[in-house]
Amino acid sequence: MDRKKFPSLKTEVYQHPFDRKALASLERTPVLPTLLKKVNEYGIDKLLLLQIIGGDFKVTSRNFPVLYNALVETCSILDITVPELYLFRGTGHIEARTVGVEKPVIGVNLETMEWLSPNELMFIFGYEVARIKGKYLAYQQIANVMPALKNIIGATTFGMGGLAANGLEIALYNWMIMSRFSADRAGLLACQDIDVAITTLMKIGGLPAEYLNEDTINDFVTQARAFELDKLDNLSKIAKTFSFMEHHFPWTVMRASELLKWAESGTYQNLLTGKEPDIQPINTVDDDDENWDFLTDWDEDT
Repeated sequence: MDRKKFPSLKTEVYQHPFDRKALASLERTPVLPTLLKKVNEYGIDKLLLLQIIGGDFKVTSRNFPVLYNALVETCSILDITVPELYLFRGTGHIEARTVGVEKPVIGVNLETMEWLSPNELMFIFGYEVARIKGKYLAYQQIANVMPALKNIIGATTFGMGGLAANGLEIALYNWMIMSRFSADRAGLLACQDIDVAITTLMKIGGLPAEYLNEDTINDFVTQARAFELDKLDNLSKIAKTFSFMEHHFPWTVMRASELLKWAESGTYQNLLTGKEPDIQPINTVDDDDENWDFLTDWDEDT
């Protein structure tokens, strides 16, 4: 199929308002600059990159052409230089990751290559490309190594002892979840087929391809449409916090719910026809996201 390309695509045109708000909250956390500095001093970015290029299989047009070509087409659509791609061992579920602040590389596992169609691969790669375009990698790498960082930080005296208490860890994990909504939108812009996006999310959620049929897909879509994110407002702030601290959880129904809304919105259709939306300043976003105010006022509550 002929897909529309988006030259000079800006992250802001597909960024979810919850992502924008959570990111603003994270970047207001006072100790974040100090933590970023320490992560750089520890060489964590270089270590994560070394683990991939030193242990995984580099993907080329010769050895894994379907995988490689899907990435190349995705990058052409989303207007980004093609990063290096690596294939790592199977983990029993679909898994993709992007590391390297200065030199981003994408890694996917064996299940991603074997379980996804070329079109579904483009959704996955669009999701990962969004991490690069949004310059999110530094923060995401902090979240991924946070358990180890906390042990290191606990043995130091540079004023960051209570990460959870001062709100940084809370804001970081919640932003990780909210950023998925934006990345899913980029995945849809890459594959340009909501049905493909939905089946990819179902597979990410753990459903094998042999169980994908009209009934299971329709029921999943019905479940996603019935999910109301604002119902989380009925939970206490502590409950919300703990629900999102496991940021590796796929949250596929919630993500499908938000993606379906966007796919059927005028914004998505306008992008496909070449019309970019007006970007509102973060303090004037008037979506029904008041239930996420705990991200911005956490420091006052703790």
